[in-house]
Amino acid sequence: MTLADLKQKIDTHIQKIEKDIKTLELEDFKNKYLSKHSQTHNIIKSIADINPIDKKEAGMLINQFKEYLNNITTTNLQTTTLDNNIFDFDYTLPGIKPDLGHLHPTTQTIREINAFFKHYGYSVAIGPEIESDEYNFEKLNLPKDHPARDLQDTLYIKSPEILLRTHTSSVESRTMTNSTLPIRVVVPGKAYRNETVNKSNNAIFYQYEGLVVDKGINMGHLKSTLVNMLQHLFGNDVKYRFRPKYYPQVEPGVGADIECPFCKGNGCSICKNRGWIEAAGAGMVHTNALKACNIDSDIYSGFAFGFGLDRLVMAKHKITDIRDLYSGNMVFEQ
Repeated sequence: MTLADLKQKIDTHIQKIEKDIKTLELEDFKNKYLSKHSQTHNIIKSIADINPIDKKEAGMLINQFKEYLNNITTTNLQTTTLDNNIFDFDYTLPGIKPDLGHLHPTTQTIREINAFFKHYGYSVAIGPEIESDEYNFEKLNLPKDHPARDLQDTLYIKSPEILLRTHTSSVESRTMTNSTLPIRVVVPGKAYRNETVNKSNNAIFYQYEGLVVDKGINMGHLKSTLVNMLQHLFGNDVKYRFRPKYYPQVEPGVGADIECPFCKGNGCSICKNRGWIEAAGAGMVHTNALKACNIDSDIYSGFAFGFGLDRLVMAKHKITDIRDLYSGNMVFEQ
């Protein structure tokens, strides 16, 4: 190949480049003209075929050609970036908001209730979910021969002493046994019973317990606490009622109900046509429970309450099936 042939090839190739640089995308241009398999690469390699006498001048031509390629590519890259940044993209536009998850309704409700009780000086207590018979039953005035044990279908890890706690009241007995007086705690957490799973019952469920032990505590303190909490959670216009109810660990005992939010008191399958949903069981801590935890019942008294937390969550969020809370389903049927 002569020097004139090389110059002719370069000039012809530059004409093609000048044409395509205006129409091709930068990546396509690089693939066509700057890859190892391109005509450009072949032209540069053709210096090996030049007559040795002309190789110095051929080398200068190739270097000029390489500098041209570098300049035109850099210029085009800067122009493309400039065009994209200034003319094709508006930085003042709002970004695309990513889809974010949210806290589980049960977690939201626990935090909302915790905030209420922390305002009144309560601490949040926790305890083991694998519990002993002593703390789950005996210290709560439920000795081994008590018939009320049959109402709680207990799941035993090692019968008869080690079990899955049937209520979070076990944390109350631990707190009364191991803490200094006065006591003011709430206990959110899971409990376990051998229940038939359906729309309103589950073998795993959440409770929200509360315990106050101090001098001069009476039923009025309990009632005002429950009423204020229900109004905090459901609004001041929530309809509620109290009715006498038996619980072994308290005396006297009450059941706190709220009007069914699904039927507004008219009766439906959710409330079993009663018009009311039981929100909590409560009462004054039984003297036997106080004595079992080494608390002098002549000096101290207290009240305890236990909300069925799942029922509160369902009522607050209009969830009709308790199984939705544990299924991982992101959409709750209204």
